[in-house]
Amino acid sequence: MKPLDHLEHLDKHLVDELAQVARETVREELREQTRKQRRKAALYAASGALALYAGAALALAVGLALALGLPDWAAALITAVILGALAYVLRGMARPSGPGAGHAADPAPGRDGARRTAAQAVGGMPCPPVPSAPPGGTAAPGPVPPRPAGAPDVHHRGV
Repeated sequence: MKPLDHLEHLDKHLVDELAQVARETVREELREQTRKQRRKAALYAASGALALYAGAALALAVGLALALGLPDWAAALITAVILGALAYVLRGMARPSGPGAGHAADPAPGRDGARRTAAQAVGGMPCPPVPSAPPGGTAAPGPVPPRPAGAPDVHHRGV
């Protein structure tokens, strides 16, 4: 038997014990974090349920108030339309507004509407309008004359 064989067995035992302690520590910490997250989720769920009931009570109150001067069916219809409009507005507010979000629905992407949508996505401030002509009162210049064939930056095809 070599003189270091007993140390190798001791090292394996130490590593196994250390791994077991680390597993238990991590497991306990995860249990604690899960317990906190579960409590927070339950509180959010209870809050959402109470908000739903509060909204239903408010809708009922609006419907009953309208029913004082209108037929019941008209009051219910008006209340439903109001709730539908609010849902539509909230859905629009929840959608992310990225640089490509408003361009698909725009009939003319180069117009002011696209510029406004991009500005709102960046910081909410609209961009100033771009003038159609350069400053100084001159109209747009005419066609650009062609470059000479001997110019060094012109690409020659087939040569």
